[in-house]
Amino acid sequence: MKYFFAGLLVISTTFSIAQSSYYFPKRNAEWQEKAPQDLEVDYKDLQEALAFAEENEYSGSRDLRIAILKGFEREPFHQILGPTKKRGGPAGMILKNGYIIAKWGETQRVDMTFSVTKSFLSTMAGLAEDKGLIGSTTDKVGNYIWDGTFDGQHNSKITWEHLLQQNSAWSGQLWGGNDWADRPPREGGIDDWKFEKPKEPGTVMEYNDVRVNVLAYSLTHVWRKPMPLVLKENVMDKIGASTTWRWHGYETAWTEIDGLKMKSVTGGGHSGAGIFISAEDMARFGLLFLNNGKWKDEQIISESWINKAITPSGPNVNYGYMWWLNKKGSRHWEGLSENIYYAAGFGGNFIIIDKEHDLVVVTRWLEPNKIGAFMTKVNAALD
Repeated sequence: MKYFFAGLLVISTTFSIAQSSYYFPKRNAEWQEKAPQDLEVDYKDLQEALAFAEENEYSGSRDLRIAILKGFEREPFHQILGPTKKRGGPAGMILKNGYIIAKWGETQRVDMTFSVTKSFLSTMAGLAEDKGLIGSTTDKVGNYIWDGTFDGQHNSKITWEHLLQQNSAWSGQLWGGNDWADRPPREGGIDDWKFEKPKEPGTVMEYNDVRVNVLAYSLTHVWRKPMPLVLKENVMDKIGASTTWRWHGYETAWTEIDGLKMKSVTGGGHSGAGIFISAEDMARFGLLFLNNGKWKDEQIISESWINKAITPSGPNVNYGYMWWLNKKGSRHWEGLSENIYYAAGFGGNFIIIDKEHDLVVVTRWLEPNKIGAFMTKVNAALD
């Protein structure tokens, strides 16, 4: 058995905890564990869930360079532009009230996390609003970024909210990538995609990494710092994350701010790059959101921002500010709470927040179409 259940080698004791009173692990200290039954979680049902995760490994190549090229082979001109890394096997953690009640695989291994990065990027926008660097997400981005990125009748309409909800329809090229060439429609060809009239901002959600990278670029200029440094100073150091995570950009993604050359990072690993991180550091980030942006006694990200981030967008009820929402829609996990929200990335990488059960679930390399079934099994252990 490769996975581990907290408390298997110790005598169980009765334990209760007030709702929303969480344990927060210290940096470089052993993360405290509790036997599932101590927190009213059924051990056998949880064991079944973890066995399911191990048996349903993501079917793509462990050489993620190969997996990326194969996964996006229908996109014209797609290429690897940033770092990649061979991945490990299935891994993950389940936290209840902040305590580890189960884990499997190599939870300290640093791997690519693909579009889970988007939820970290969204948080950088939240911190910018909290600190007054952005007045409101309804502001037009062109009022802040005036270098031509948001010029023109179409792009000038785009707000921060449009970028965060992926319904901006931003039109242009960034770091060698054209917006129209990223995840093009199933129908038509290059001429159709290239000359299609952009949709009105705020009307249609289109998952598009070029536009996400425009958000990362814009936030870099607003902060006047590289995003990895902003994340480290304002979040990761404060929640006791390790020093092993990295946030990469494309090889050519350099910009100049205040006379300093800075790398503009990506919001995913679609062409390489993005955040490379361990399951344990992902779990810390999830625990911060489970506790409404507060770590111990410090409010790191405002609760008001989190509420906005998990509010359904008009064009897609299952999407907020780069967090997926388990609302009744095309991505709803039947039988599970509509209040669940999560970060999701290529290859079965997830950070799942279940506030009703005081639960954080992290999965690495789970076959993506099995996540609903996996969470149903986890939920069965809670009943």
